Amino acid sequence: MDISLTSIILLVGTGLVAGVINTLAGGGSNLTLPALMVMGMPADIANATNRVGVFLQTLVASRGFTKRGKMPTDDLMPIMVPTLVGGALGAVFASFAPAFLLKPLLLGAMVGMTVIMLVRPDVVSPPSGTVPFKMKERPAATFWMLVAGFYGGFVQAGVGFILIAALAGSLRYDLVRTNALKVACTMAFTGLALVLFIARGQVLWLPGLILAVGTMVGAQIAVHFAVKAKPSTLKWFLFVMTVCGSAAALLTD
Repeated sequence: MDISLTSIILLVGTGLVAGVINTLAGGGSNLTLPALMVMGMPADIANATNRVGVFLQTLVASRGFTKRGKMPTDDLMPIMVPTLVGGALGAVFASFAPAFLLKPLLLGAMVGMTVIMLVRPDVVSPPSGTVPFKMKERPAATFWMLVAGFYGGFVQAGVGFILIAALAGSLRYDLVRTNALKVACTMAFTGLALVLFIARGQVLWLPGLILAVGTMVGAQIAVHFAVKAKPSTLKWFLFVMTVCGSAAALLTD
């Protein structure tokens, strides 16, 4: 694929914005997937190529949250296991499923999260001082992490919202630690999905890596902001992103 200067600017620019959005909320792929498709990629190839930027972005963000002491490592593996199982199943499904299924799932996730934010905002933003649960204390959390992993392995776009609902809603982590766990889980199942997409020859490396330059810079900016911002600021940012994600899903052809 020929890459023009305009394409490079488009990919790096949208990648940077998406890196910030994905790290603090979710839905950044609503920007990067159309950017890849504008270059002439079919939906399934764009979906696979997009994972390069997402994986490297989550690697940077996970490292940033860990260095700042915001990654709850004591319960990370129990959270990861069902997420990885779901991600593997979702990636297999995505690799063989028809592309027309992507939009209904994305739209459902975006609208559902917007409704939750409006009707039950405490679900995704526990009150200050709330002590989080361990996975073993909340058996239902395993189911929700499986669902989140499956969705992420399948469509990727908007998975941050699903993970936030699962982690903050069932385990009651604050938004900073929820975002830290979210990017770690996303890194795990995205890496798994990426291996499958590479094996099936669905990844275009040059645009994927150019996109990743922007997403990694965006992730660094977002981590720095997340650890310094007020909880109310993060909550409003999340709400605005859910609304924007819903609008993008509705307007995308």
